[in-house]
Amino acid sequence: MISSQLVMPSHLEELIAALRCLPGVGPKSAQRMAYHLLQRDRTGALHLAKALELAASNIQHCIKCNNFSEHEVCALCLSPKRDASLLCVVEMPADLLMMEQTQCYRGMYFVLMGRLSPLDGIGAKELHLDRLVKRVQEHPCEVILATNFTVEGDATAHYLASLLQSRDVKVSRIARGLPVGGELEQVDSGTLAQAVLERREVSA
Repeated sequence: MISSQLVMPSHLEELIAALRCLPGVGPKSAQRMAYHLLQRDRTGALHLAKALELAASNIQHCIKCNNFSEHEVCALCLSPKRDASLLCVVEMPADLLMMEQTQCYRGMYFVLMGRLSPLDGIGAKELHLDRLVKRVQEHPCEVILATNFTVEGDATAHYLASLLQSRDVKVSRIARGLPVGGELEQVDSGTLAQAVLERREVSA
């Protein structure tokens, strides 16, 4: 008797398994994406594969701000037009882009690439806080904490304030014109600009 069980091509199984690495993508979503790429948009699939390969091979972290960059030091950190006396700490690259859209901040950045979250195993080591401290020590400045107003974001800001103030550095926090629990990348640029302008010095 011939089995009626469907045997999925191994390459298709591998594609579905690979797509599941994306956040929020479960087995069904990954399956739908794979079917769509293979049935409706093979050109798009090949372009996606090439773009992923190039990005994974060439994009690294800037040694100064920790943001994504194709070079050892990114263009923003090399710009002579930026104010080196100001250092804004944000959680993710998307937050940096939102800060830039406000057009009210011309200082430098440090991108944490996350936030403190002990339950997820993310501590000071994972956020490269040693690099942040080293940068602050080399170039004394005002550090503006622009982490999100979430439980983890507030905890991260408090930890950074304690860490940096012990090194005699002025530390400020963007004002709470932002909604509590809100993400920077979802806030309009006008609200974010006002929060930056009304930032307050942080006391540990």
